[in-house]
Amino acid sequence: MESQVRIVSTKKLLPNQKQFLLNANFSVIEADFVTIELKEFSVNNDNRFLVFSSQNAVESVLKNNKLEQLKSKKCFCVGQKTKAVLELHGFEVLETADYASELASIICNQYVQETFTFFSGNLRREILPEALTLAKVKFEEIEVYQTMLTPHKITSKPNGILFFSPSAVESYLQANTITDEICFCIGKTTAESVEKITSHCIIANQPSIENVIIQCIKYYSEV
Repeated sequence: MESQVRIVSTKKLLPNQKQFLLNANFSVIEADFVTIELKEFSVNNDNRFLVFSSQNAVESVLKNNKLEQLKSKKCFCVGQKTKAVLELHGFEVLETADYASELASIICNQYVQETFTFFSGNLRREILPEALTLAKVKFEEIEVYQTMLTPHKITSKPNGILFFSPSAVESYLQANTITDEICFCIGKTTAESVEKITSHCIIANQPSIENVIIQCIKYYSEV
């Protein structure tokens, strides 16, 4: 392994997350390549279940003035971290999946007669709403946050880049190029964006920031 590997994280890491990389003798540049703006919204209380595809959607709903009424409804969500935030704030999570496609499959196969309120962001992918529409599942989609690209120019060529969303990939490429850098991705959908540019892509075993870091350290410890 090189004496010091240069890593760019497209999201500012928590101190303990960054420390893992520093302990591995990596040089770390970190910046938020996307920023989130929560939106005010109104919600129809008629649907039986709530669907969350991200932690950002949960954060927005937690600020809504109908929060206590919404807590009476059971939730479906994408991601263990999203589930943890929901449960921390008193919601009951009925179904969880690592990816929106997996959650869509659960809903369409087991809950097709139910009704849902889907809280989403402006850059959400079409997978979940398209699947529900195709299966004729009744749902209302409410946009509760906006994702904005905030590109940063990286002046020192990195060895590896940590990506946590397709939006971060898009933002990174607005100000930088990817050549032979190794791209470490939080999940399949993020990897799909990277693989349009390069084949040097490694996907985390679990869709978490910590596992992306683990895969990065593991890769450079073996080269």
